[in-house]
Amino acid sequence: MTADAHVPVLAAEAVEALAVARRPDGVFVDATFGRGGHSRLILARLGRGGRLIAIDRDPRAIAAAAGLGDPRMTAVHGRFGALDSILREQGLAAIDGALFDLGVSSPQLDDPDRGFSFRFDAPLDMRMDPTSGTSAADWLARATEGEIREVVSSHGEERFAKQIAKAIVAARRAGPLRRTGQLAALVGQAVRTREPGQDPATRTFQALRIHVNQELEELSLALPRALEALGGGGRLAVISFHSLEDRIVKNFMREAARPTAPERLPLRARELPAPRLRLVGKPIRPAPAEVAANPRARSAVLRVAEKPA
Repeated sequence: MTADAHVPVLAAEAVEALAVARRPDGVFVDATFGRGGHSRLILARLGRGGRLIAIDRDPRAIAAAAGLGDPRMTAVHGRFGALDSILREQGLAAIDGALFDLGVSSPQLDDPDRGFSFRFDAPLDMRMDPTSGTSAADWLARATEGEIREVVSSHGEERFAKQIAKAIVAARRAGPLRRTGQLAALVGQAVRTREPGQDPATRTFQALRIHVNQELEELSLALPRALEALGGGGRLAVISFHSLEDRIVKNFMREAARPTAPERLPLRARELPAPRLRLVGKPIRPAPAEVAANPRARSAVLRVAEKPA
């Protein structure tokens, strides 16, 4: 795999879940373009009158999107949490489907300059959009020990968060942490026991990446905005890679699939307002063959829901 290649996980299953063939001239959103694996599959199913809005916050992904050269696709540099404003800018009142492939992409992980991985000694950046926001290094330079501990614990589910935060604050007194290698070595010394097959820095790097990019907050913004944008019969498909984001997706879809009524208002079951979403099938996980070919797929789960017509 080249540094700019990306193998999308559950690609066929996710695009099938959008039911593009049912509405070949509809409007669909690939909210996480990456390197276009899902977008290409969607375009292959779209009719001549169909339209695809491809969103990514990474400028390199948007540059890659220009290479597709398909007039049915519009690439937008932005956060998917701003889906509502993006659609307004494109003159769209409703869409027929939205696909979210969450987390970091292979090109981001495999490019040392991006600072996402402890496998390389590189600048400690971690921003999905290097043109905006605060880098991991800058945040670590000014965060309190309590703030670092909370982020590493909540976003990384790291049981040694207290020790890691203490080690970071002690180390920065001698000079700023600017390199991934520095941070990985520091965490390795602070983590007393390791999970089999996992680098001790894994959870800390995940936590910082999620925090720097506000990934959970963006997801919490995007899901209701996608639901609002969907027309009747439109599909929402979301691929998650860790329990924090999957919990947000699962709870959102389950809550939207329940009929709601004003409190203390006696209503018969048939009188309840219709649910805002209908769950489609069970959660889908990669087949063993896909995990064997692409180990990064092992934790993925695809959830699908449909807006009632």
